[in-house]
Amino acid sequence: MKVFQVHTRYRQPGGEDSVVEAEAAVLRAAGHDVTQYQVANPESAGATAAALAAAPWNPAAARRVAAAATAAGAEIAHVHNTWFALSPAIVPALRRAGLPVVITLHNYRLLCANSMLFRDGRPCQDCVGSHPWHGVVHRCYRGSVSASTVSALTVAANRRTWRDDATLFLALTEFGRQRFIEGGLPPAKVQVKSNFVPDVGPRLTPPSRSDRVLFVGRLSPEKGLHVVLDAWRQLDLPLRLQVIGDGPARRDLLRRAPDGVEFLGRLSHDEVQQAMREARALVFPSLWYEGQGMTLLESFAAGLPAVVSKLGGSADLLRGGGGWTATPGDVSSWVRNLSALANDDTVDATGAKARRRYEAGFSPEQGLAGLEAAYRWALAAG
Repeated sequence: MKVFQVHTRYRQPGGEDSVVEAEAAVLRAAGHDVTQYQVANPESAGATAAALAAAPWNPAAARRVAAAATAAGAEIAHVHNTWFALSPAIVPALRRAGLPVVITLHNYRLLCANSMLFRDGRPCQDCVGSHPWHGVVHRCYRGSVSASTVSALTVAANRRTWRDDATLFLALTEFGRQRFIEGGLPPAKVQVKSNFVPDVGPRLTPPSRSDRVLFVGRLSPEKGLHVVLDAWRQLDLPLRLQVIGDGPARRDLLRRAPDGVEFLGRLSHDEVQQAMREARALVFPSLWYEGQGMTLLESFAAGLPAVVSKLGGSADLLRGGGGWTATPGDVSSWVRNLSALANDDTVDATGAKARRRYEAGFSPEQGLAGLEAAYRWALAAG
């Protein structure tokens, strides 16, 4: 197949960018022809304001994308992120160029001004099945009325675009699929296709040999690390908590951390993988409905047990084993679940289940099969 992959890169590379590159690589390795069309949002204040103003509908960007797809001889388009330099206008433009359009729903931007369904420290679904203007009242996008208005307008003005012009949507979890259906997407057009991560190889030692528990992620309020720190203060376990990552909440979290918690900052991807293969457990305390945390999938690949917020699609990932679920934001619940890490046999058995979960659903082989099946469906649907 000749696949035309479209993506607006993030200023700080994250999980979506990694997924885009991983999918292109696995498709190419299988013999598919992948043309990548990627742009970056501007960084200067003036250029950012101009691009943001065109975010609801950018015909110039749509013409460029359609021309590039035609020049590539593409058979199908796979769109990942249009916010904000490209805009939803690219979708009907690609359809007019004769391409079925598959869209991966990495976050909740089609429903929510800030894309997270998260406000005031907790999940929020005010705009799901309603309207996005709540996001303007609460300044949900960057704390700005004007920026939130543009984002909400992009949601409100393009409901017909998504419904009529997109061929297929790929939700990452069944939980996400249901939110998008509640938000107005046609159920027949929304399928579930999980992310995947590379195989990091077998562990050299079982998790119980380690005394290190890892947090890996952005240091921001919605990631919930402050809850783990408060729980850690109440635990009496011979374990160490290591924090990998950086972000705007770093200073506050350093002040909040009990003695013995180590903040390692940003590490390379290889260093993170190595740390996972040598750790005892992962904590994943998010307070928002994560699309599908790549960190959690990587922990499965490493045979690493996880303690996860019982929230959205993240909790669904553990239904087949591989960890424990704690009530999001509830320190006492986190204390109880973290206490399970004291038992070596339990930790090792849970790590083995995590590895089996990876092999059954989140390997590159499964990822390729899911992409090919989605593309065949979209081509047949026209």
